[in-house]
Amino acid sequence: MSTSNSRKLLFIKIVHTVIWLFFNVVIFYLLYAAITDKIDSWVWICIGLVIIEALVLLAFKMFCPLTVLARKYSDSTRDNFDIFLPNWLAKYNKLIYSAIFGIAVIIVIYRLVSG
Repeated sequence: MSTSNSRKLLFIKIVHTVIWLFFNVVIFYLLYAAITDKIDSWVWICIGLVIIEALVLLAFKMFCPLTVLARKYSDSTRDNFDIFLPNWLAKYNKLIYSAIFGIAVIIVIYRLVSG
C-alpha cells in the first residue's frame, strides 16, 4: 500500500471511529433516558439519528459509506480494517447496537403507554 493510500485509510479510520463514538453516546443516552424515564426531546433526536443511520446503511447495502470508501485504499479482509475497534466488535457491531437500540425503544414505548 502506498503512503498516500495509508494516509487516506488512516483518515477514514479516524473519522469512522469518531462517528462510531458519537453513535455510542446517542444510543446509550437513549437507553439511559428510557431506563430512568426521562423521555425528553433528546430521546426523539436520538431515535431520529439512529433511523437516519439505518437508512444510510440500507442505501449502501448494509455497509457504512466510509467502509465502501475505505475499500479503495485497502484489500484487507478483516472486519476492522476501516475503524479502530477490536475485530470481534467491528464484526458484530450492527447486531449489538441494533439490539441495544431496540431494547431502548421498547422501554420508551412502554414508558409512554404506561405513563
